[in-house]
Amino acid sequence: MLDNLRKYDIILASNSPRRRELLKGLGVEFRAISLPDIDESYPENLKGGDIPAYISEQKSNSYKEFLEDNTLLITADTIVWLGDKQYGKPADAEDAKCMLKELSGNTHTVYTGVTLLTKDKSKTFISASDVKFATLSDEEIDYYVDTFSPMDKAGAYGIQEWIGYIGVESINGSYFNVMGLPIQRLYRELKEF
Repeated sequence: MLDNLRKYDIILASNSPRRRELLKGLGVEFRAISLPDIDESYPENLKGGDIPAYISEQKSNSYKEFLEDNTLLITADTIVWLGDKQYGKPADAEDAKCMLKELSGNTHTVYTGVTLLTKDKSKTFISASDVKFATLSDEEIDYYVDTFSPMDKAGAYGIQEWIGYIGVESINGSYFNVMGLPIQRLYRELKEF
């Protein structure tokens, strides 16, 4: 389907098993590599979707010097945004519970920034999905965090897990974006790359 990509050795630079699973579902041949620790700080003036776009570009740039002529590198970063506050990965279980208490009963936006990079060109795009959470009890939040340990997830939750089953009332946008990779948009961008 994506014949234009046959000339590339496609690399997904991500530690996320969800991103790997989603890209595999596209039928694209790729290899996954783990990211080293990358400074995920960003300029204070960035808001919303500009934050993960910036971080995704930083991830790509850390590999730029290692790219071969036929390499296509894919990086991504996802955040949760509520009000004027960014929610990344929680520091620990207590932080995760605090995040979920703040998200409870509110609608937040999940932003994912994705960067496609070769030696010759680069493209970064942002996908946004609005997620409405039901009001969650402390008992539900404690059960979720203690049972599923969502420390590797932006906003301290995985929509594909128990909390998504009982807590997500509605989504406006891509479900897969909330999982961490806006796969339909990525498909379109890869077709045109």
